[in-house]
Amino acid sequence: MKKNRLIVVTGGSGRFGKILRNKNFKNYIFPSKSELDITCIKSIDKYFKNKKISTVIHLAGLSRPMSIHEKKPEKSIILNIIGTSNLVIICKKYNIKMIYFSTSYVYPGISGNYKESDALLPFNNYSWSKLGGECAVKMYRNSLILRVCMTEKPFIHKKALSDVKLNFLFQDEVVEILKKVLNKKGIINIGGPAKTVYEFARKYNPYVKKIKAKELRDINFPKNSTMNLDKLKKIINY
Repeated sequence: MKKNRLIVVTGGSGRFGKILRNKNFKNYIFPSKSELDITCIKSIDKYFKNKKISTVIHLAGLSRPMSIHEKKPEKSIILNIIGTSNLVIICKKYNIKMIYFSTSYVYPGISGNYKESDALLPFNNYSWSKLGGECAVKMYRNSLILRVCMTEKPFIHKKALSDVKLNFLFQDEVVEILKKVLNKKGIINIGGPAKTVYEFARKYNPYVKKIKAKELRDINFPKNSTMNLDKLKKIINY
């Protein structure tokens, strides 16, 4: 990354974006939606033009509630797929590196321990929309896709899934990892040790209660979306 160049972060008002903003990293800027509208390619071009930008960290998009992607897929398409594609086009125009936050949910969620090169099969519209964004980013060589499994700290739910395995990390831990992968390209899985959601949550909240995936309404979670983290471990000596 070139010195004294700006790093633009989209979605700075989101959950992870706020944590990144609070770190006060040098040269990071967090445009508002009115300054940078990812659904409008002219808005992106206008914002990027005449700025010395080295990297875009793309966090903006539609995530929660998961049900919104099923009820209003057009919103998911516009923000997560078209918005990401617009950013890639303008990044390519100005030779700016693109770092895209994707999700572990793009994997099939059956056997777990998925490597970056394994076949993908999203299980709901949210994960399909994130994979749609991945497709655009992957077509641009100066890019990095991070398949991330993270959550808020403290764990905000009173119940946790006892039959669903993930690689949860807290968001502030992901911030520290992000600093170490900024100069990488390709695809990297980012997460913590494989555990059920309940095992992860109980470590920090002994009063959290168990719940089964079948008890959830509107959401059908895959049982094992755990990722192989060997590539990440080599990079950060994890």
